[in-house]
Amino acid sequence: MLETWRWFGPDDPVTCSDIRQAGADGVVTALHEMVPGEVWQPADIAARKAFIEAAGLEWSVVESIPVHPAIKLGDDRAQPYIDAWIETMRNLAAADISTICYNFMPVVDWTRTDLRHPTRRGGLALRFDPVEFAAYDLFILQRAGAEADYAGDVIAAAEAHFAAMDEDAGQRLESTIIAGLPGSELSHGREDIRAAIAEYDGLGAAGLRASLIAFLEQVAPAAEACGARVCLHPDDPPFPIFGLPRVVSTAADYGAVFDAVPSLANGITLCAGSMGSRPDNDVIAIAETFAPRLHFAHLRNVTIEPTGAFFEDDHLEGGVDMVGLVSVLLKEEARRRAEGRMDQVIPMRPDHGHLLLDDIGKQTNPGYSAIGRLKGLAELRGVARAVSSLAAI
Repeated sequence: MLETWRWFGPDDPVTCSDIRQAGADGVVTALHEMVPGEVWQPADIAARKAFIEAAGLEWSVVESIPVHPAIKLGDDRAQPYIDAWIETMRNLAAADISTICYNFMPVVDWTRTDLRHPTRRGGLALRFDPVEFAAYDLFILQRAGAEADYAGDVIAAAEAHFAAMDEDAGQRLESTIIAGLPGSELSHGREDIRAAIAEYDGLGAAGLRASLIAFLEQVAPAAEACGARVCLHPDDPPFPIFGLPRVVSTAADYGAVFDAVPSLANGITLCAGSMGSRPDNDVIAIAETFAPRLHFAHLRNVTIEPTGAFFEDDHLEGGVDMVGLVSVLLKEEARRRAEGRMDQVIPMRPDHGHLLLDDIGKQTNPGYSAIGRLKGLAELRGVARAVSSLAAI
């Protein structure tokens, strides 16, 4: 596997020099200053690529080209934004940057309720608590019709949680949920998010899936023609929030997309943590089922609590057998070598990481501090070396 590292551009507190010292060879990044729907120009792509290469690294994966809300809604505004997305993809492929990650989550991207959850060893982790989320949705955002999306016991627990919060805690929770986490293309204020959610009224899962398939029916042939691979990131968390549909949460979701658009250019970003946040997802089985379509891997782990909350655990802990998952990825690479595929090496990155040591007192992007990911990458590298040696892969 190609060891890569997420980087948020020249303003990222973790520098390209840090990435190189961590041992990664590839950079996963985007032109984060561009707004959804805007075409990335060749000169801007070339400048960012040259910056990365000057540091002794390569721009291996694009994460992400944002998908404009009009595409997700599938309304009469969608076509110009699909055209712009494809033009950006072509411009990247022309610069030999051909692996492109994206997601199809409406309104909010990856979502947590706590960015500094204490771990058993003293570091700080990311956590999602459905009761805390419901407390925000029901009693702070006061989304219309929210009560219909929660069971009675969850509503009661959320009300008690809200009653115990002071104003600072409420503001902190709101900022965590809707202000935009690293890699998110949009951030929201309270009134803005109410309006954005309302746009999806009546669309439902079938409508959102139809929009995704309509998008890919144009993107996949264009990707084939320019030599690109697009890889769809799963929902995070992998279930509906804010009453919004989410249609990339299970093996069946991916299967429906690939049945509709079978091109191998249409593939997966295998995010072990996102898929592993749902108890009925067998992450290793998903990897085995869709192995030929694994264009990129996010390797992280989560532990699901009895309440349904989950927190991001050490990379080799949690609910996903990381040794087993790495074995699947290495076997797929071997199969591709035997087949003569051009994309024989699967890029992976250590996704997220605990806030550790002196990073705890630094300004960092949540989930993307240096030391926690350095630890995760070292652990994953060790697993890959051991599996390769023992299995002679």
